[in-house]
Amino acid sequence: MSEVRLVIVDDHDVVRKGIKTYLMTEDEIEVVGEASSGHEGADLVLKEKPDVVLMDLIMENGTGIEATERIVEQLPDCKIIILTSYYDDEKVFPALEAGAFSYMLKTSSADEIAEAVKKAANGENVIEPKVAGKMMTRMRAPEKQLHEDLTQRELEVLICIGNGLTNAEISEKLFIGIKTVKTHVSHVLHKLEVQDRTQAAVYAHQKGLMK
Repeated sequence: MSEVRLVIVDDHDVVRKGIKTYLMTEDEIEVVGEASSGHEGADLVLKEKPDVVLMDLIMENGTGIEATERIVEQLPDCKIIILTSYYDDEKVFPALEAGAFSYMLKTSSADEIAEAVKKAANGENVIEPKVAGKMMTRMRAPEKQLHEDLTQRELEVLICIGNGLTNAEISEKLFIGIKTVKTHVSHVLHKLEVQDRTQAAVYAHQKGLMK
């Protein structure tokens, strides 16, 4: 296996230089550059065209997510390994959606990081177990239905629409003014992302809301 060309992007000098020092002892890894910000890192990666990038997430002058998006767009074969202290949803999923190949925490050992770099170059990703668990939970979570955002009154109006009632009939049935009915209908159409009452009625029947 030829040497894996690697760029390290991290705004903490001690962390960046520590990782670099260790990885330079690996015969199969060549550190071709380092950067301390997202923008600088992306520029360096696009210039050097490495096989793998170790990317921090939270940095000044360009985040790791912004850098990852830019790199993946222009160098789709480059493998980005996120190496961070964060594993909350607000960091994990945007990073993966941006195109990150692997996601590791800075609690990982130097050996684990080196192994992840080699695996990435070989097309094998490494996902921190805590992150993998979040991914599985998200995949299992039922998709939210649009009508779940409706208020109780808006749901009542939707059911009336599904039953073919006019605004005047809805007003009489629910004991609310015509103007209020029109406002509720407008909100229902917007929240259900439909164009007219017919589509709203179809939605109500398809989702079993008419029971």
